[in-house]
Amino acid sequence: MPNRILLADDHAIVRQGLKALLEREGYAVVAEAGDGQEALREARERCPDVAVLDFSMPLLNGLDAAREILKVCPRARAILLTMHTDDHYVLEAVRAGIKGYVVKTQASADLVRAINEVLRGMMYLSPGISHAVVEAYLAKSEMPPDPLTSREREVLQLVAEGKSTKEIARLLGISFKTAESHRTRIMKKTDIHETAGLVRYAVRRGLIQP
Repeated sequence: MPNRILLADDHAIVRQGLKALLEREGYAVVAEAGDGQEALREARERCPDVAVLDFSMPLLNGLDAAREILKVCPRARAILLTMHTDDHYVLEAVRAGIKGYVVKTQASADLVRAINEVLRGMMYLSPGISHAVVEAYLAKSEMPPDPLTSREREVLQLVAEGKSTKEIARLLGISFKTAESHRTRIMKKTDIHETAGLVRYAVRRGLIQP
């Protein structure tokens, strides 16, 4: 049986290109998704061998989607496609359980290699960022702890995407009061008390693209 792949990217043309590439290599793309929440739903239903996730997706970014997917499908391997090469993004991904970190500009060359490596139980990092990660670990650099919970990051991303509290409650299946409480806690933890500031914070964290 060919290895089963979940492919998630909010650009359909990118998904089509990557799907064609993977199918030529003998992989079975069993599910596609255009946002992080859809990717999580598909993962619950399909439990793929590998989840290939774009970092910058609407509703739920690829990193937080990967965290949730690995909870429901602990045997799955997660690969992140991203434009971010800064150390803190890479380290956060590795610590979240991501097994492959592929820079999108190199995806056509690196993705198949990344899938092969993670299926063998190895970790794959695009060549341009491997050195930075190794240096960071050797220096024992520590990222400051994330002040937000996974649910709060999810709410923050939706706020930054322009969703109202009512829309956030509907999308996440929670009450208006709960969504409002999450938003209040985010503002308190970040010491940011206006929406524009939250948007800038979300951009700095890589939750949305500027």
